[in-house]
Amino acid sequence: MTVTPLTRTSPPDGGLTKLDALEAEAIHIMREVAAELERPALLFSGGKDSIVLLRLAEKAFRPGRFPFPLVHVDTGHNFPEVLEFRDRRVEELGERLIVAKVQDTIDAGRVADGYDPARPGSSRNQQQTQTLLDAIEEHRFDACFGGARRDEERARAKERIFSFRDDFGGWDPKNQRPELWNLYNGRLRQGENVRVFPISNWTELDVWQYIARERLELPPIYFAHERDVVRRDGMLYAVSEFVRPQEGEAVERLSVRYRTVGDLTITGAVESTATSLDDVVAEIAATRVTERGETRADDRASEAAMEDRKAQGYF
Repeated sequence: MTVTPLTRTSPPDGGLTKLDALEAEAIHIMREVAAELERPALLFSGGKDSIVLLRLAEKAFRPGRFPFPLVHVDTGHNFPEVLEFRDRRVEELGERLIVAKVQDTIDAGRVADGYDPARPGSSRNQQQTQTLLDAIEEHRFDACFGGARRDEERARAKERIFSFRDDFGGWDPKNQRPELWNLYNGRLRQGENVRVFPISNWTELDVWQYIARERLELPPIYFAHERDVVRRDGMLYAVSEFVRPQEGEAVERLSVRYRTVGDLTITGAVESTATSLDDVVAEIAATRVTERGETRADDRASEAAMEDRKAQGYF
């Protein structure tokens, strides 16, 4: 087991760097939630943003155990490399992982399966919402940490750090509490719960620079590698048992990497030769398209696709 030291690098004049300030804010938020709420959880998918949340939780609560479990909502259509990383990282940390499976929600008759192998572009993304809401109810979570950031998507930009949800898990952007001077009101009404986004003020570039600074390990799909892909609706999809080439589509072997990790049936790759953290940071610094805008088909369904899902209880 390799343990990365919990270090902080400050500028020569002793002041705080931007990353120091963002880190301090996120740690403050995590500790506030642990102090104010009774049964929080941390949503951990094995993606880069949730990996950063794990590092922040280490800095907030080590050498003690995290005062919350880790939760992954598993569609059953994940990248194998990410699941392997997820399980290994949880074991290294010695923390508790709860895997809420969309397949179990389907088998229980709670939702219909949204994935149809004969229908390109179909996925279980919508069904994740019910699985998450069921997990929140089963384990009586009153707060869930998530790795969402305001720069990802326009609906995310409307959301506060403490995002209050009603007893159906729904989000109303017009009914959120003010957050002044880093003061957070964690008081919940009957049936409410809250999603908390400690890295809401970070950008994708901040995340990658923090990963580089902290020397955090990532699943290998975040770096350039050769993979069989098909071009579909302007995106590159990995060929797998869940994504097969359709009539008129050719399989190509390209050097690609992933900017975001999700259900492989709706998550596209980008062509890249970035094989190191420095290469990725340089690539992200030059891009003008958000990661979700470039690589997530579910966000292209409509102008308000994300906001509609969040109103129903999505992350």
